Amino acid sequence: MRRRALLLALATPALAPALGGAAEGWPADRVTFITSLPAGSSVDVTTRLFADRLAKLWGRAVVVDNRGGANGVLACQAVARAKPDGLTLLSTSAMTHAANPWLIDKLPYDPIADFEAVTRFGNSPFVIMANKRLGVATLAELIGRLKAQPGVLNFGWGAVPARVAAELFLQAAGASATQIGYRGNQAAFPDLLEGRLSFQVIDVVGGKPLIDRGEVLALALSADRRHPGLPAVPNAAEAGLPAFRFTTWSGVYAPRGTPAEIVARIQADFAAAFADSALAARFAELGGAPEPPASPTDFAAFTRAELPRWGEIIRGAGMRLD
Repeated sequence: MRRRALLLALATPALAPALGGAAEGWPADRVTFITSLPAGSSVDVTTRLFADRLAKLWGRAVVVDNRGGANGVLACQAVARAKPDGLTLLSTSAMTHAANPWLIDKLPYDPIADFEAVTRFGNSPFVIMANKRLGVATLAELIGRLKAQPGVLNFGWGAVPARVAAELFLQAAGASATQIGYRGNQAAFPDLLEGRLSFQVIDVVGGKPLIDRGEVLALALSADRRHPGLPAVPNAAEAGLPAFRFTTWSGVYAPRGTPAEIVARIQADFAAAFADSALAARFAELGGAPEPPASPTDFAAFTRAELPRWGEIIRGAGMRLD
């Protein structure tokens, strides 16, 4: 998307259509959530948790279709071109709607104009995980090594939010490292465990299994408080780097032109599923940081606000994907 078009999108409110009674009898067929990240990713896991509850509420099959290629572009294109009937939805992260506009020239979709914001249902800090053979025990020691050996240590990433978080960490620390990309965050785990990677910055849900098993050293969270799922891991300020504060999020979008009543129905049913105590318990077990699903209006405003926030970090790091 051209920079001028992006600025216009930020300044122009999204107008949702008002079609009376459009949600009556919805859904008439199965509902498909197309995800922008691969199976096993945090977005995938969270979407499937909601999909199970929504299928019961809707009395229809709910399918999760992973299309994690091309940095989420394929998933976004599929949903943007889908019939605006609420039966094809995009479940994604900040990657596609806050980062890609700054990373990809001629982006083949517009994160504002091509979608109706439905709801945001997750918000997660990142955790810095170091290889146990690296010989560091604290964040300060990792930063010391990074500064003593500029560009020698490396980090892996498999989703743009993780790359952006790692770049923010390096900016805050005044250090540098070599980045290595993978097809999904989890795809980097073997190299991290074997010592071919020095460290990885990943959302809590993605990193918690390795941390719980004691396979990596968790050095700090990109948050202003400790995470209940990782109570032993210091927050950024405790670790000596208060500027490292950053979160990623998950949300659902529908094709532009989806009736407002259907959008509202989907958001309300997400909220109903969120109130399920069993779902809340499962989120806690996974280390998720869910929050009450935002209204469509609030999520649309949030998406606009996130664009410049992510753009500042991405420009500062000189990141490009094309």
